Amino acid sequence: MIAILVDADACPVKDEVYVVATRFGVPVAVVANSPVRVPEGMGVQAIRVPEGPDAADDWIAEEVRPGDIVVTADLPLAARCLGRGARVLGFDGRVFERDTIGELLATRDLKASLREAGISTSGPPPLSDRDRSRFLARLDELVRQSLRGG
Repeated sequence: MIAILVDADACPVKDEVYVVATRFGVPVAVVANSPVRVPEGMGVQAIRVPEGPDAADDWIAEEVRPGDIVVTADLPLAARCLGRGARVLGFDGRVFERDTIGELLATRDLKASLREAGISTSGPPPLSDRDRSRFLARLDELVRQSLRGG
């Protein structure tokens, strides 16, 4: 059975995950450094990891299995999970792929270097209704693919 693993710190689409997971009967692990409320009786488990940088990412990367779906905006975590055979979906509905994650990581690193040099870079835009709709559609699609084993 596949599972959905959610990088819950700052995740704005947890409710959308619960809707899709319930529809398909797929278990969900919501992983965070701090307590997170999850609905009861819906196959959703809250996993609290110790404080510290990347503790939630490390837990997800160690527990993910091929075919599982990871929901995250963290590109290094996405790369680790793709390497383990998981499907990875960003909060805005972007599906991360093995053949493009390297370019995304390079862009991320370049922006970090620019910020360290004092050059202002913009962060991600706020999540729109269109983003939420795209997220729901893509998550539904990824769950179907994983359940079929394709």
